[in-house]
Amino acid sequence: MHVLYFHQHFSTPQGSAGTRSYEMAQALIRSGHSVTMVCGSYAQGNTGLSAQFKKGRRRGTVDGIDVIEFDLNYGNHMGFVQRLGVFLKFAFGSIGVALREPADVVFATTTPLTAGIPGIFARWLRRKPFVFEVRDLWPELPKAMKVITNPVVLWLMSVLEWASYRSADRLVGLSPGIVEGIAARGVDKTRIAMVPNGCDLELFATPEDAWRPEGVRDDQLLAIFTGTHGNANGLDAVLNAAAVLKERKRDDIRIALVGQGREKPKLKTTAEARSLDNVLFLDSVPKTKLARLMAGADLGLQILRNVPAFYFGTSPNKFFDYIAAGLPVLNNYPGWLAGLIEENNCGFAVPPDDPAAFADALIEASEHRADLRQKGINAQALAQARFSRAELSNEWVQWVTGAWR
Repeated sequence: MHVLYFHQHFSTPQGSAGTRSYEMAQALIRSGHSVTMVCGSYAQGNTGLSAQFKKGRRRGTVDGIDVIEFDLNYGNHMGFVQRLGVFLKFAFGSIGVALREPADVVFATTTPLTAGIPGIFARWLRRKPFVFEVRDLWPELPKAMKVITNPVVLWLMSVLEWASYRSADRLVGLSPGIVEGIAARGVDKTRIAMVPNGCDLELFATPEDAWRPEGVRDDQLLAIFTGTHGNANGLDAVLNAAAVLKERKRDDIRIALVGQGREKPKLKTTAEARSLDNVLFLDSVPKTKLARLMAGADLGLQILRNVPAFYFGTSPNKFFDYIAAGLPVLNNYPGWLAGLIEENNCGFAVPPDDPAAFADALIEASEHRADLRQKGINAQALAQARFSRAELSNEWVQWVTGAWR
């Protein structure tokens, strides 16, 4: 069977972006299927292609995956209008691919929501089975965050969401809240499968040569955040907790923020103005080097803005990377991940917008290292028992290929 797979932000492990689509494509190949991956260029990603673009695209085989890459640069530093322009160019450019390329099943994954457009065309004009994967609920999340307030834009997004859900033969949701959100739009739950992000135990559980950032002593607690420094992440919460630590003269704790994003320059300026030398800012690193950093860290930070839509409606890659690496997790918002942490004693769930509680958790982690190590053991046990990417990818393959009739 041949799967035509649309993911605008596709990346191999050589990039610093999420690799879910790469891993799922590899699972399809291991099961005897073939894959054409259609993507754009992503600042934090690496598609594996290096040839020159011709007429706005390039094509080649990467680790057994047939990759079609559009020359559409995208980065988290872009404003809303710039992002929307790139999203639409990719979506409409992909329609031609969806109508011409061989396919037994067409699969599309968000974000952005516009990723579903080529799947809709393939479903109705070519009668191809279409599977739509929802990583975030749109327009619910941007509306809740007040990132998008224009009622016309929100209405158009709602229409596209409805059309994508109704056109798909099957859907995949990455968290309990996403599955419920899809069902709330009138989709029968028998057409929805929950397949969360998984843990790459092969990469993160057995890293080589652990490392720490320059200037961090071995006896200091190292807490790391790895991912986008954007509006949704609410990393001011980390700086506020760091300020509390400074007030309490806790020089035994260091926090490293690893990644890129539109908010990073402002965060660095704020940290400097507040003399927060206990916070380090690191550039994005490839997954292989990230695994080594996690091996040298003591605690992973799962941080988001205090937006109720996030509580059950996200499935962050970083959380699953942390627990795969045996890192206990400090989470600063309620929801299904906080529940997992508390139920499995694999970290700390602190209330949102409470820098003192955040700092208290870091201090507890630093002062009770034996307990912290046990939480890390529990985290990796959770990763192995419930979120092994190898097992989840097999479930995903069966669900996606089962749409073929």
